[in-house]
Amino acid sequence: MRNIGKLVSLALVVAVAPLLSACNKAEQAQPKSYVSLNEAWSWLQRTLWPPTRADPRVQRLQIGTTKVDGTDNVYIFRNGNHQSMFIITKDGVIATDPIAYARPTGGQDYIAEIKKVTDKPIKFLIYSHHHYDHIAGGKPFKDAGATIVAHRRAKERLAVLKDPNTPLPDQVVSDSGRTIKLGGTTLELKYFGLNHSDSNLVMWLPKEKIVFVVDTIPVGSFPGRGFIDIYPLETEEFIKKVLALDWERLIPGHPGQPGGRLGTKKDAQDILTLMQEASAEMKKMGQDGKCWEPAEKDFKLPKYANWPGYENGLPLVARRYCGLWGRGT
Repeated sequence: MRNIGKLVSLALVVAVAPLLSACNKAEQAQPKSYVSLNEAWSWLQRTLWPPTRADPRVQRLQIGTTKVDGTDNVYIFRNGNHQSMFIITKDGVIATDPIAYARPTGGQDYIAEIKKVTDKPIKFLIYSHHHYDHIAGGKPFKDAGATIVAHRRAKERLAVLKDPNTPLPDQVVSDSGRTIKLGGTTLELKYFGLNHSDSNLVMWLPKEKIVFVVDTIPVGSFPGRGFIDIYPLETEEFIKKVLALDWERLIPGHPGQPGGRLGTKKDAQDILTLMQEASAEMKKMGQDGKCWEPAEKDFKLPKYANWPGYENGLPLVARRYCGLWGRGT
């Protein structure tokens, strides 16, 4: 069937080629008051040969910037399946997470997107935590004069790892947190203890009632690979502290499901409930000596079976809770 489709497409191109040539001559002699030849040809290409993921027409959609509805100055920069927040103030820009891991021009692409919106200088680049998929690619920001800020544990870890794509922070945030004020905007950097990592900062805009929380609270999807080294019990307390803040919308580090939506307090509560139920489900099996197998094989959370990522994420969640309740780690 595929070969037949190609033959039909080829026959159609051969049939319309003379017509397109004639239209081209006519188009050159007339003002453009109708669909152009190039536009028609583009439509024909899209129809006969729809783009694939490898097609440059699709790759252009890799990067995007959107303004958060209802705000004057809060934006989301997206690169593939990662995203970060930046805030424009009258005195400069506060950017977060370069999200340029395995993307050699990712940092420059991010800066280029910011420059499409403002000519203000980038004053700060804030790392959400120490994982490379979110913070690699900061050198162009540092070269542009930005001060890099992260939790103290992030700097400690990065100093040991010495990743060439991830500049060390210039300033560190203690466990008591920090407030950044720039051009009339207040950004609170909160540290709520162990969670997805030991270095995550919650970035809270009190006036806008927005939080930026990376990886610990997925929006609308089942936890995935990031769960394998999470601190399970501490994360429950972390989420409770996030819920206690005064906010209405959550920007996640990966686009929310469905459609890249922002999160709500219900989403955060749903993840907390999922974790509590998963922990209870595995606890008895672990304490009965059934980890790793057969506990992982028997572990199910049917209540969440329709969540995006359930099939792939379930074994990872099972493994982590087996580690907790079967090994004490």
